[in-house]
Amino acid sequence: MHVLNIPVSPDVLARWAEWLAPPMQPFFLSEAEATAFDLPTLVYAEWNPSPELRDTFALWGLSAAAHRVSLLSEADWNGLSLSVRRQLLRLQIAYGRGNLPRAKAFADLLPEPQRGRFVWWSSMLTPEIVARAVSAESLACQREQVPDAVWQAAEALLPRARALAGTFAGGSGPNCFGTVMAAAGIAGAELEWMQRDPFEAFLAARTRSGGKDDRPGTLLVWRGAGGQVEHAAVTLGGDWALHKPSQSWMTPRVVLPTRALIRAYRTPGHRLERHRLN
Repeated sequence: MHVLNIPVSPDVLARWAEWLAPPMQPFFLSEAEATAFDLPTLVYAEWNPSPELRDTFALWGLSAAAHRVSLLSEADWNGLSLSVRRQLLRLQIAYGRGNLPRAKAFADLLPEPQRGRFVWWSSMLTPEIVARAVSAESLACQREQVPDAVWQAAEALLPRARALAGTFAGGSGPNCFGTVMAAAGIAGAELEWMQRDPFEAFLAARTRSGGKDDRPGTLLVWRGAGGQVEHAAVTLGGDWALHKPSQSWMTPRVVLPTRALIRAYRTPGHRLERHRLN
């Protein structure tokens, strides 16, 4: 099966299904709501989810008001009244929990009709559903449309770009900074949750200011408030560029037309600067 124009094995799809619908799913509540619903809960700060679950449920965007978490199985969920399930769903949306898809986006694939937002459970998932859920997180990779001459011209500055393009990481963590550094030949960088400081050190050591979008080796670097680096991509030449949209397991390393990539990442308050690889 292909996901975002990238071949994916059945084993990988099965692993994704476990991250998309773990056996015990989190539902976030305030202290008062935890008491009112009379569900078993623990203090959110004491829960230790994996990086993959952090990204599946968008825990980095969770409201500070969600002090407690209730971990429910599919049987637990089905044992709740319809009214309680709807109330819990409304609260999860309000608190910013991710992984609450809209029924209309999957209506043709769901075994049973759903309404509005709903919760994934393992019994609902097929490879086709998993593929569609992951596909919603990124633009499709256009690696195969890049002329061979472009790859060859980029190889001197970006010796690993071609091998990285159109690949998924093994889990959450690997991000845009590591992808750019690995494309430029830094061994193992594509496997790390690369932080800002080592990326800034890479910029200082391996680049100089400027660059052209139609040439290989121009780093596109977005900075936010206070000049903090927020995202990075690298041009391949011929108006193509490579990036990884986020550290999430759902986002692959994709090749896009450079202007399309820049438009896709346009974010209020961020400014784009260019650096040229030495």
